[in-house]
Amino acid sequence: MSLDSLASWLLVGSLVVLFGVLAVRFSVRSGLPSLLIYLAIGLLLGERFLGVRYDNALLTEILGYAALTVILIEGGITTQWRGVKRSIGPAVSLATVGVLVSVGVVAFAAHAVLGLPWQTALIVGAVLSSTDAAAVFSVLRRVPLPRRVSGILEVESGLNDPPVVILVTLFSLRAAGQGGDGTWLHVAAIALMELAGGLTMGLVIGWLGGRLLKAISGSAATVFAIGVIAVAIMAYGLADRLHLSGFAACYVAALVLGNLDLPHRASFIGLSTALGWLAQIGLFVLLGLLADPKEFVAQLWPAVALGTILLLVARPLSVLLSCGPFRLSWREHAFLSWAGLRGAVPVVLATVPTLVGAPGMMWLFDLVFVLVVIFTLVQAPTLPWVARRLGVIAAHHEVDLAVESTSLDEVGADLLEVSVGPGSHLAGIEISELRLPPKANVSLIVRADTTIVPGSSTLIRRGDRLLVVVPSAHRVATQARLEAVSTSGRLAGWTRGAPASDEVDHSLPPSLPRRLWGRVTRPDA
Repeated sequence: MSLDSLASWLLVGSLVVLFGVLAVRFSVRSGLPSLLIYLAIGLLLGERFLGVRYDNALLTEILGYAALTVILIEGGITTQWRGVKRSIGPAVSLATVGVLVSVGVVAFAAHAVLGLPWQTALIVGAVLSSTDAAAVFSVLRRVPLPRRVSGILEVESGLNDPPVVILVTLFSLRAAGQGGDGTWLHVAAIALMELAGGLTMGLVIGWLGGRLLKAISGSAATVFAIGVIAVAIMAYGLADRLHLSGFAACYVAALVLGNLDLPHRASFIGLSTALGWLAQIGLFVLLGLLADPKEFVAQLWPAVALGTILLLVARPLSVLLSCGPFRLSWREHAFLSWAGLRGAVPVVLATVPTLVGAPGMMWLFDLVFVLVVIFTLVQAPTLPWVARRLGVIAAHHEVDLAVESTSLDEVGADLLEVSVGPGSHLAGIEISELRLPPKANVSLIVRADTTIVPGSSTLIRRGDRLLVVVPSAHRVATQARLEAVSTSGRLAGWTRGAPASDEVDHSLPPSLPRRLWGRVTRPDA
């Protein structure tokens, strides 16, 4: 790298990012996961095709950890605590107990089926046990799942990276003869201490950083957004310097920051999302560059064998044992078992054993690369179909929107997008019958290829996307009201036991006949 070659590197980098952006649109249209397209770009640029030579595993690990930090921060910032608090128990259990179950099952299979020594088999089991945050978050953007199920997947993918990184590192050091003579109980104690310390560090840094940012919130929205990201990255740095889990710290700090009711919310969500996409593109292209296609054939059978056991035995068993006490339905168990997507995390972690000096582990990167590609092709495109067949599709799908303007922040408002699914009772209801909190308005309806500025009597249809402008103070009440109407229809809030909010107007809607109103409101009706 020199000043003379800077222009060439910038040109190549910009083209890669541009192709990555185009790949997102192609991915949405085709259903092919975008991570596979990024990997393909890296393979195409590599020495076997266009001639770019790259074999620096250490740089890949360093940049991979940096990219995973940014991806976890995006996931934490965009996760709403209100939506996932019912999912915390099963998600934490999946990220801890589930990981240990998965490590054990895959390690046993690697030893029994592939004949690997136990020490090597444990490394393989640990590397393959983590679901990938980037893959999971991309799926959640397009599959309308019930909030509890999507919350479990969100939090699990954010929290299972830290224990897996700790386990892979400790197993690899022991294989390299650097792990000391401690017992496995000692290893477990170290892992728990690092994880608990990272979680605590994340809570403290997130809360203190959020309070500080709120006190100086008069700065420009873009500068404020940079500060939010910097606080989350600082949590990683401080935790890692103290030999705690940096991944746990940055994810929890981002989760706290995203739920502190900070100003300029649209700006820092937009920035974190953009950085998350950039990190995904760079990471997967880099992994594609590092891979050598000629080694794939030799690892095809081991990858298929371990991947099948992981998908059909290890993941379902880990879901069953870790989520059993939380009263999930068998349909939710089945979907969570199928939705354990692997991605960049296992591929990056596959470089760790070789880098710490574990002997005879060069093949692991190629095996994990092949496994991730094959089973991403199997799982990701089929997730919407599996969700529909199992009946775990949500009636409506609600996400935050980041807009390129600070005007909403200046007036203390947020923008929500609500997708009306086939089972939602929002369909067939007039706008006036929603009875949203004060000053919350449905400002636009996107229907097929047209847009509609709705009036009070505009009828909502299945497949519509509603853009709702809501005062920040009434955001939670508006979401609760939309969920109630989606579940119970226009009578939500009047029928016995239906959820309602004190901030919602419960007066008689214009379209409800008087005799029906009397039947609904009478105690003996």
